[in-house]
Amino acid sequence: MAELNGLIMEQLAGIVAGIVLILLILLIVIIVQGSKLKKIRRKYETMMAGSGVENLETLLIDLKVQMDTIEDEQEAHRASMKSLRSKLTGLKGHIGIKRYNAFGERGSDLSFSLAIVDDNQDGIVLTGIYNRDGSYVYAKPLEAGQSAYSLSPEEKEAITLAQQVGQTGNATP
Repeated sequence: MAELNGLIMEQLAGIVAGIVLILLILLIVIIVQGSKLKKIRRKYETMMAGSGVENLETLLIDLKVQMDTIEDEQEAHRASMKSLRSKLTGLKGHIGIKRYNAFGERGSDLSFSLAIVDDNQDGIVLTGIYNRDGSYVYAKPLEAGQSAYSLSPEEKEAITLAQQVGQTGNATP
């Protein structure tokens, strides 16, 4: 045991120096970590100043709830827009008109064919035939651009004009 005590006494200065060195390194690490923590606390207090929120967790939870509400409203808006788009395709909004002289050289171009169709080419064709004795109006239903009744060349032209309006969005000449 005396030998062990003698060995420890010989190395005691080195052991104490090592422990002091380790303590100095730990003290430096603690000081550096303390300064970093102080900077972070200062930044946190600057960020939270004037926000009226006591802690960041409450703020983040409130923001998450607001974001969920906004996402729900956005989904409702998307569904509404989809519904409106499907309704708009069914509206009879494409119109083509062709004026012509139904009886050749007699009279003027007071006769007409008017096509009113939607995006699916469903709708009607109205034809007004004018002569000296009177005026006659005929209506023919359209499904997919075709009618169960025979169509005159002028009615077909009015349908074509209405389809062109539907494709380009421009008014007919």
